[in-house]
Amino acid sequence: MPKEKQIVAGFDVGGAHLKVVRAQDGRIVAASTVAMPLWQGLDRLTTALRECEPLYTGADLCAFTMTGELSDIFPSREEGVTALLARISEHFSTSEKLIYAGRKGFVGLDKALKLPMEVASANWHATAALVAAELADALFVDMGSTTTDILAVKDGGIAFEGYSDAERLLTGELVYTGFTRTFLFGVASSAPVRGRLTPVMNEYFASIADVHRILRVLDEADDKHATADGREKTVKASITRMARLIGRDAAELSPREWRDVARWFSEQQLRTVHDAAVRVGGRLAEDVPIVGAGSGRWQIRRLAERMDRRFIDFAQLIPAEDEVRTDASSAGPASAVALLAGRGQQRNALFPTS
Repeated sequence: MPKEKQIVAGFDVGGAHLKVVRAQDGRIVAASTVAMPLWQGLDRLTTALRECEPLYTGADLCAFTMTGELSDIFPSREEGVTALLARISEHFSTSEKLIYAGRKGFVGLDKALKLPMEVASANWHATAALVAAELADALFVDMGSTTTDILAVKDGGIAFEGYSDAERLLTGELVYTGFTRTFLFGVASSAPVRGRLTPVMNEYFASIADVHRILRVLDEADDKHATADGREKTVKASITRMARLIGRDAAELSPREWRDVARWFSEQQLRTVHDAAVRVGGRLAEDVPIVGAGSGRWQIRRLAERMDRRFIDFAQLIPAEDEVRTDASSAGPASAVALLAGRGQQRNALFPTS
């Protein structure tokens, strides 16, 4: 009889998105990212899970990581982890489950409840662990919709200096900027208009998704949430939104001039990421490549050029069907826990000694 396929579903439960992948015999065959505004209530997780049900139906094992405990519907991160684990237990009551607990590896649900600060926001660790399984040395950069993780992979392990979000913000391993959801007034305090720096209004008139749409480097499938004004996702509408930030109407500047303003914002974001990457990458040899994951891989390619390092797309590094590689990379942590759990790597050389 032919060997039965092993099916593992991986989940990354975020505060704004749910990412789910399906792996068969160690290879990603399907991946999806859906909008999940968790700040609007836990029922949003239930709705998102139902939407992704075809990806995990019939799975032999479900593996989970999360960042959603940071949502402001929870009084604390510990209570957030507990609430999310309870919802996972309820929804997957008959499925075999593993929870990713970072430095502790994969654990069962009961043990995960006793390790909330290891489970909290450990998705970066999972993705870096998968990179470490494929490359002995790399500067791993994952830019998602909201944040950017920057990790040194050295000698087949994760050479991190911070573990909690607070620690990682201090070390440069976590940069709170992403490819779609970041507010533009958080990227730059001013923008050049016809040779003069104009202060930016501290109002949510536009997001970095508008900038990347104007520059025509945004995959619309990566922009899952509504625009700042609730209107359409077109270049024209994005220019209108960005113009409001500097007190202007779209008609006041030419399309070329608006592209120049958009380039400025994108450049300011890149500089912030570059500064952090120099700090983290300083622990690695100069010939070590940058591995880029997430929806912001366009920005990470630019980072690699700036740092004079070879770029490797995470999408090409992971075992996946060609037609789902891009989606699997955008759902990097979900891909990582699915593949690692399927390999049975609950604690080995991938996990850090620092």
